[in-house]
Amino acid sequence: MSTHRNWALVLGASSGFGEAASLALARAGRNVFGVHLDRKATLPNVERIRGEIGAAGGQSLFFNVNAADPEQRAQVVAEMKRHLAEAGNPAGVDLLLHSLAFGTLKPFVGEASEAISRPQMDMTLDVMAHSLVYWVQEVVQAGLMGPGAHVFAMTSAGGHRIWPSYGAVSAAKAALESHCRQLAVELVPRRIAVNAIRAGVTDTPALRKIPGNAQMIERCLAIHPARRLTTPADVAAVMVAVARPETVWLTGNVLGVDGTEDLVG
Repeated sequence: MSTHRNWALVLGASSGFGEAASLALARAGRNVFGVHLDRKATLPNVERIRGEIGAAGGQSLFFNVNAADPEQRAQVVAEMKRHLAEAGNPAGVDLLLHSLAFGTLKPFVGEASEAISRPQMDMTLDVMAHSLVYWVQEVVQAGLMGPGAHVFAMTSAGGHRIWPSYGAVSAAKAALESHCRQLAVELVPRRIAVNAIRAGVTDTPALRKIPGNAQMIERCLAIHPARRLTTPADVAAVMVAVARPETVWLTGNVLGVDGTEDLVG
């Protein structure tokens, strides 16, 4: 396999948007560092993804860790740095995708046993928003991303709309978009682009955990001009198309990949 491929770092690589991006990026000529959190029962799916990356001609190095844990994050970045140095490609990460979907889905107000708690709120914001900043900090400070690189973070219409029990995740998405704007301004002198991607309603494992997801799907199909949902492949294709060195001036945006769903919804 070629050692001249650049690497993508995909946070949340084992399902949904992260899986689709890992495969599309490998087919487009990248190797993949994947960060995921899976139990034994779902590890075969991880091996399938790695097998498909290999079949596309790419290399992969996956880490089954908690992406929000500072020590584990530092260990992953150190291992990435070692691996790239040995391959003679020390600044070889030209794409970072933040696609972490792990939060608490509870109402803000209700019976004490039903309402969201402070630890649950803090965890949701930390995993789904703040961890983007910490990963970018470590990867850039380690010298692994250079001019021409791109950072993407997955947001949703929930960042500006209200869905039942989605309050903490909605806050995390709004914070994530704000973090992308701040990072874009700070990193544009380095010629590193940072954009959020607002995907439309997509039938992923994360969506299936949201209360009322069936109604969300039905409503989207009813109002969407194309009468279909967004797919992870739709989003992955945009990342592949955008993530080139000459497009880093496209930065600080929320890129809608939803076939106009947000406009008509």
